[in-house]
Amino acid sequence: MELKAFSASDFNVFKINGLEDRMSALQERIRPKLEALGQHFSKELSHLTDEELYYHVAKHARRTKNPPNDTWVAFAGSNRGYKMLPHFQIGLWETHLFIWFAVIYEAPNKIKAGLAFEENIDEIMTMVPDDFVWSGDHTVPNATPHRELSKDELLALFQRIQRVKSAEILCGLHIPRDEAIELSPQNLEDKIYKVFEKLIPLYKFS
Repeated sequence: MELKAFSASDFNVFKINGLEDRMSALQERIRPKLEALGQHFSKELSHLTDEELYYHVAKHARRTKNPPNDTWVAFAGSNRGYKMLPHFQIGLWETHLFIWFAVIYEAPNKIKAGLAFEENIDEIMTMVPDDFVWSGDHTVPNATPHRELSKDELLALFQRIQRVKSAEILCGLHIPRDEAIELSPQNLEDKIYKVFEKLIPLYKFS
């Protein structure tokens, strides 16, 4: 499938009221683009990680009332699911495009991953670009720029996922919607690839 750029109308899907109407627009406008990204970057990430990675486009199947405020394609080392594993994501909120590495609350190896991040904190501090962001919760759109985090604050994030059942860790890049809609398909592909390249060490630590 050919990669396509995101448009203003893709981001505006999240302004549509009602579960059914928003889900129809998601399936029609955004899901084909996520499928194409999934097919392309599952191969790229398999090469970058030296292991087979599979893609999973969000279905939002359990929703019965509230329409989704974001959507994504995730990449993990299992074709049965991704939430239990460290994984990568490309997706949209109304305000921005996100490109993430994530260990979310369902992952049983969260404690081990948190310990590995803690042990390698000096390398992570220097390796992660200043304009990347960190989050402790994948269900909210805001995140903290790496350049604004002290070593102690980053350490607190790494220790929290070892102790708190609901805690998560996400690192990557947010691209504001106005910038994202200006990216050509080739620019988008290049940008995502460069972000994933920078995130591979976190995946390997985890």
